[in-house]
Amino acid sequence: MKRSNISENVIHRLPRYLRKLEELAAKGEERISSEKLGRQMGLTPSQIRQDFSCFGEFGQQGYGYNIDSLSKEIGRILGTYQDYSAILVGAGNLGSALIKNLDFIIEGYRFLGAFDVKPELIGTDIAGVPVYDYANLADFIRENKVDIAILTVPKSAAQTATDNMVQAGIRAIWNFTNMELELGDSGVMVENIHFSDSLLVLTYHLSAKDEEQK
Repeated sequence: MKRSNISENVIHRLPRYLRKLEELAAKGEERISSEKLGRQMGLTPSQIRQDFSCFGEFGQQGYGYNIDSLSKEIGRILGTYQDYSAILVGAGNLGSALIKNLDFIIEGYRFLGAFDVKPELIGTDIAGVPVYDYANLADFIRENKVDIAILTVPKSAAQTATDNMVQAGIRAIWNFTNMELELGDSGVMVENIHFSDSLLVLTYHLSAKDEEQK
């Protein structure tokens, strides 16, 4: 099956598989069955086998999956060995927290720098990542052929920053601004992170349970 034909649901489950396999490897486990993996992840064994079959045959009947091999294969599928370059735009509280708490090297990215408009931040560094002047953002993207931008600016600045990055040749945006970006026919890929959505899903389930108990 062509990668372009894989459903978004399958793609969004792959990072979950990778995290779980890394946890199992850290505990010293070497192999796991689809049944056991399904129980630990809240998925059916058939769903797991179906997901993996989109990319080839990784398991062995009666043996299960080799955790190390499967982890490496999923990492390859997710592009973690491609050495993509990344920058952060908006080095405030959220941006700083992301830099400090996400290991971009392990996740397969070269983190080149952060950008901000605040004079007190420009020229400093966050966990070893240099903070540059936002005014130089477009030139930096062009000169370094940056693949991914992590966008953590205020809503009011999000679209302008996006337009500047798209024109400079950015390939993808990880969007934390809680607004939908207008990209036209640029072909730039966007992954939107809306923290409130997860909270609202949780409160929906609480509300539904409360109604059932009335």
